[in-house]
Amino acid sequence: MQLSNLICGVNRQIEQTLDTGLRSHGLSIEQYRVLQAVNAENGIAMGDLAARVFVDSPTLTKIIDKMVASADVYRGPDPRDRRRVLIFLSDKGAARLEAVRSIGVDLERQLAELLGHEQADFLRHLRAISANARRPTSSADEKTDQQPTRGI
Repeated sequence: MQLSNLICGVNRQIEQTLDTGLRSHGLSIEQYRVLQAVNAENGIAMGDLAARVFVDSPTLTKIIDKMVASADVYRGPDPRDRRRVLIFLSDKGAARLEAVRSIGVDLERQLAELLGHEQADFLRHLRAISANARRPTSSADEKTDQQPTRGI
């Protein structure tokens, strides 16, 4: 089995387990990730939030619309740039996150037990893979991928 397929399969199993616990509290995985990210950085820009919760901007807008309607988060203007919208955690959203926090913590504990003492090295390698996957290609690589242009 290819490594990428193995990682996808493990991720799917983890998400299914997490989803089962969160659904009983009326949350999706994406909403849970939003609550975690906004809790970590209250007043986060939509673009930054989309990257942290692994969704594209249109999808995030739909998720945030639903979470604003349920009063878990709220939108506010960026005081430095009024064109930008920031997302803030409400008291209700903080309480919801606290109510489900143990679900994620328990799952991480179970995974850590499976990994054993090699966990630190494994996580370090996963973080390196993730960072490299997000790194933009170098300009030299881009030049070799470009098609020659024809004059007008």
